[in-house]
Formats: sequence, C-alpha cells, structure tokens
Amino acid sequence: MSTPFPFGHAAADHWRDALEQALAACAWEGFPSTLGFLYLNEAYEPALAEMMAALQEATGVQDWVGSVGIGVAATNHEYLDTPALALLFTDLPKSEYRLFAGMDAYESEELRLDDGRQAALAIVHADAHSQDLPEQVRHLAARCSSGFLMGGVTSSRGQGAQLAGRVLHGGLSGVAFSDQVMIRTRLSQGCTPIGPVHRIQEAERNIVATLDRRSALEVLYDEVGEVLARDIRRAAGFIFAALPLAGSDQGDYLVRNLVGVDEQNGLVAIGDYVESGAELMFCKRDGDSAHADLQRMLADLQKLAAGRAIRGAIYVSCLGRGESLFGANSIELRLISKILGDVPLVGFFANGEIYHDRIYGYTGVLTLFLE
Repeated sequence: MSTPFPFGHAAADHWRDALEQALAACAWEGFPSTLGFLYLNEAYEPALAEMMAALQEATGVQDWVGSVGIGVAATNHEYLDTPALALLFTDLPKSEYRLFAGMDAYESEELRLDDGRQAALAIVHADAHSQDLPEQVRHLAARCSSGFLMGGVTSSRGQGAQLAGRVLHGGLSGVAFSDQVMIRTRLSQGCTPIGPVHRIQEAERNIVATLDRRSALEVLYDEVGEVLARDIRRAAGFIFAALPLAGSDQGDYLVRNLVGVDEQNGLVAIGDYVESGAELMFCKRDGDSAHADLQRMLADLQKLAAGRAIRGAIYVSCLGRGESLFGANSIELRLISKILGDVPLVGFFANGEIYHDRIYGYTGVLTLFLE
C-alpha cells in the first residue's frame, strides 16, 4: 500500500525558522522524493530565491512548484495574512511529470512531457498582473489531452511570485502530468441559486437590459427583493450574478459581482461581459450555502476516489472564503478532513481559481493524488 506524502507547515516571523519547523514536522528523510509543492505567505516573498536554494540544498529535491499567497492552507490549518509556509513531497516518477513556465507551455500545439507524450492535465499558478490570463488558461488547457487545469492566481500585495523549479513572474507556470498519475479534482462554487436560469435578450458589454423578455432589474427585484436590489452596496458579497457554463456536466457557473442598477431604465450591470442569447441566474453566497456546497464536492470526490487511498492533496480557495465565509478556527480546512480524513494537504488562498479551462471566483478547487 502506498504511503501518504510527507508534508509540513509552520508560521514564524523569519522564513528560515518556518522552513526548519515545517521540515522537522514531516518525515521526508528516507522518502524517495521527486516533486515538491511549496506555498508561502507574501511576507517571505522578498527572500524566495534564497528560500528555494536552501530548500533544494537541504532536501536534495530540485523540482518545486507553488505560489505566493496572502493566505496559506494546510491540513486543518489556514494561515491568513500570517508569515507561514506549507510544503508537500511526492514520489511521482520523473517520467510522468514535467515542470513548465511561461512560453515553455507553447512550444508546440500540445503540452508534452520530456519523452514526447502529450500531458493529460496540469496544476498551474498564474500571475495576477497578466492582462490576458483567461485566454492563456484556455490556450494551455486545450494543449492537455483532458483539457483540464487546476490551480489558482497568485495573491500578493507584492509581485506575486510563482515557483516551477525556480522563481518566476508573469503568465502561467506549474507541473503537467501524464495519464498514469492518478489525480481526481472537483470545484466547490460556494453559492446557491435563488431563482431559475434566465435567457438574456438584450445586453451590451456588462449591462443586462432584459431577461426572459422582462426588465433585468424587475427580475432581480422578484428574486432578491426590491429594497436589497436597489442597494447594491448592501447586496455586495451576498447576492451575485451567475453565468452557467454551456456543456458542463457538473452544472458549473461563473460567479460575478453585481456592479450597479439603473432604476429608471431597468438595467443591471455585472462584473463581466455578456451577450444576448446567453444564460444568467442570480445566486446568494453565505456560510450555509458554502458549507453545503463544500460537502457536496467532498462527497463527489469520495465517489471518484472509489476506495483508493488519498496520498496527498492540493487545495486552492478564494481569498473571499476561509474565515470570512466559513468562520474562525480553520473551519473550511477542518471540514475537508472531517469527510476525507486528515490527508496531507497544502495550498493557498488565491486571487482567482483555475478549474478546467477557466478562471473562477469565490470557489475552492481540491485536487487529490490517489494511490
């Protein structure tokens, strides 16, 4: 039976102390490590190159991927706005994965491993400062045989560095896997629809005029109440527009902010461009909805695991989730352990979550490595 992946995490004012404590907490010595994941708080970002060199020298593992985040996640722990790091070792065969960065991913029409095989899927990290990220994500996903990416956008008040064997900035980086690596992943939206799916009849850019041949604002009034719909500032963080994804077998949708309303003309503005003929629904986001949807996602993953042991996990959650949505004491991370067990888990709180071929918001993406 395969052993769980060694992992560790720690918080400390200085990165050297955190790294020493995290390594001491995990039984990595004697484990045939090949690929590692490292997530760290932005406080350590200025010394990231030095940290990487120290980690590579101390462990002998050269292939590290990861990201900087305002928050860091680990099994049963979330470190929000706290100097901390989390790391996880894997023993995946070197022939079954490949690190990539920037334009490395676009060398050919397909993302390939070192032996020329097409990669099946990839865990990716993205630079929040790149203006064409949605297109880059679609482009890279199309070059994987499954069309699937999992990961997130760096969150940092600094540059927002990524790791893929070295410190990187700009575009996408990460690790691509062959279909021989047993990976399962799912997305938790954290919202609940409060009405039916509507057809957009008239729209321009991000302004919706009519839904189901009615004023868009009238529809919003019916579903959330006139008082709340008029006060967008009060509704912000609770009521959202959701754009269903055509062809999704999971009922996925993109959640977008309500930006404003025009009471005189019955218009609703949302935080994304929309077109006539597309679908839209309104949804609510609160602790109960997020809790229920996370449980649904975890139940789905249990079924996908089909009894196989979980060796490790990568979790990317939105900065708008965590304590502000689930409550204090790392409830979001503890719920994962309650259902899946105390599996080795590391990750970060992102500025946008990557799943399949899109960038989401307010979501959690959990990726499992199975035996």
